[in-house]
Amino acid sequence: MDIDIYALIEQYREWFYVITFIWTFLEGETFVIFAGAAASQGLLHMYWLIGAAWLGSFCGDQLYFWIGRKYGHKLLKRFPRMQGGVNVALDMLHKYHVGFILSFRFIYGVRNFSSLAMGMSLISWPRFAALNFVAAGLWANAFSWAGYLLGVAFEAMLGNIAKDFGLIMLGIFAVVGGILFFVHRRGKKNFEAKVAAQQQKQVTPPVSTE
Repeated sequence: MDIDIYALIEQYREWFYVITFIWTFLEGETFVIFAGAAASQGLLHMYWLIGAAWLGSFCGDQLYFWIGRKYGHKLLKRFPRMQGGVNVALDMLHKYHVGFILSFRFIYGVRNFSSLAMGMSLISWPRFAALNFVAAGLWANAFSWAGYLLGVAFEAMLGNIAKDFGLIMLGIFAVVGGILFFVHRRGKKNFEAKVAAQQQKQVTPPVSTE
């Protein structure tokens, strides 16, 4: 992770929740984990952090859904390499319906195409917005509290050494980095296999989950 969250907190303490909103609007579970660790040290208010991450993630995916609904087919013609990922997302939506909408943020690779793909399906905007709001809350809470608990755990393990917040962050970075490396490798293989399978099929027709 190239960004120093501790420096951001010190420099932009009052604006950090706005930064969290913008960051999670684009992406950011790693950012949220480290911010959660900062909250465990009293540097941030936990519930304000969750709220900012929740709204940022929700609004970002609502935008991608709108783009998919309005420009999805044009984008696929312009960027045909996206077709495989979109088909995978639509196939999972067809199989799992509500479960997929609530969990797509946690699925490597697929999450990058999911909101765009669902915008191209027949799912209604109000239905997606309601489920996406719940899903964003689950995501924000999961990663914020994961960071918080990691911060507490490392503080307990390091004892007096934990006075240096940077050491806690370094420990968390090592743990999170290792987990994400494993998830990335495994998820990439699974996603590529699904895309390859979908590329052998015709374009998936619109999906209705009404």
